[in-house]
Amino acid sequence: MRICILFLSIFLLANKSYSQVVENQTGAWYMYFYNHQFKNLQWGIQGDFQHRDWQVLGDQEQLLLRSGITFTPKDAGVLLTLGIANITSGQFGESDDTSNENRIYQEALLPQKIGNRLLITHRFRYEQRFVESQDFRTRYRYNLFINIPFNAKDLSAKTMYGAFYNELFINGERTIGDGKEVELFDRNRSYFGLGYVLNKSVRFQVGYMMQTTNAWSKGQLQFSMHHNF
Repeated sequence: MRICILFLSIFLLANKSYSQVVENQTGAWYMYFYNHQFKNLQWGIQGDFQHRDWQVLGDQEQLLLRSGITFTPKDAGVLLTLGIANITSGQFGESDDTSNENRIYQEALLPQKIGNRLLITHRFRYEQRFVESQDFRTRYRYNLFINIPFNAKDLSAKTMYGAFYNELFINGERTIGDGKEVELFDRNRSYFGLGYVLNKSVRFQVGYMMQTTNAWSKGQLQFSMHHNF
């Protein structure tokens, strides 16, 4: 009887752990992105603040604060960033438990235009991660952004546009401490959305993103403001 109870407890705990995230429940991310280029200099700043929710509101997935210093080499067609980030992650469901992560990251943005309307940006990002209760970790990320203006040839004022991105995450270190390991593949995010350019400084975007990890796949609504000042 004790053995049966032990196996039943293990099964229930394993099943609870696996089903923590309800995959058919749509979440929402609320995001503000900013960018500023210092006048007559090659230096600038950029970053983003994000509230990510497991549902539309009321069950915090993450609070992400990220900022960096940018540098634009002359005639190179690339924007380089060195930044830091702080991420507070919550548990799915009723639990109020949170964990913290600090990051240092380096990234390169390479924009290009194909034809009259296809605006493409490649983003390469390398992260050094200091996750609570884990060993030091790194991660590699590649994001392909595509914007397609509908009523103009670029993202000028009063332009409607279609937006797409796909981002792949690859873990560096596989061993994360306490005898635990992670897969080489960390996650993938695919997004489709619509955007509107209010003026040369502000544009808005709304869309749907599917995030896939080794354990679950979940859809997220995304609402974002992009601010150049």
